Amino acid sequence: MRVEAGADGGAAERDLAEKAERRGDAGLAEIFLPELQKGSSIMPGKVNPVIPEVVTQVAAQVIGNDSAITIGGMQGHFELNVFVPLLARNILDSIKLLSSASRLFAEKCIDGIEANRENAARYAELTLSAATALNPYIGYDLASEIVKEAAATGRSLREVARGKGVDEEILDKALDYRAMAKPHDQGRSA
Repeated sequence: MRVEAGADGGAAERDLAEKAERRGDAGLAEIFLPELQKGSSIMPGKVNPVIPEVVTQVAAQVIGNDSAITIGGMQGHFELNVFVPLLARNILDSIKLLSSASRLFAEKCIDGIEANRENAARYAELTLSAATALNPYIGYDLASEIVKEAAATGRSLREVARGKGVDEEILDKALDYRAMAKPHDQGRSA
């Protein structure tokens, strides 16, 4: 990644470069994970998702325990199941694993996740399905034209709609993604 110094001596650019390194250049980059260990040997600067990986390993073990529990449960004959110790051990082991993994995941991962607000806003602006929110303001036909052009050109709905003469005030109201995410809060004072 090429970084040039700006008016602030490059602090903003360095911060952006640091965040780019933390996320690696893979995935959607909508979040930044906490860095808990050195990154990948083949992808310098990448932050390995070590805690989510631990949680998936725990899930695999719990699935295995569940399979053993299922098989053990099928072994009851004549109102007697000699597999009860296996059932108890695997159930208790799964509970212990899941509670430990949940606590670890919350403390070492969830609590340290940061949203990449810039990417999230960009993705929201590029979401073509949001054109449905334009329908009450500009009608289905014009909204459909805007979606088709945005899809063909890679431009945002807002940009294409502006080009077609849709008023900025209408765009701000219709394409308010925060309001869309909390439809029951509309009309309430903040």
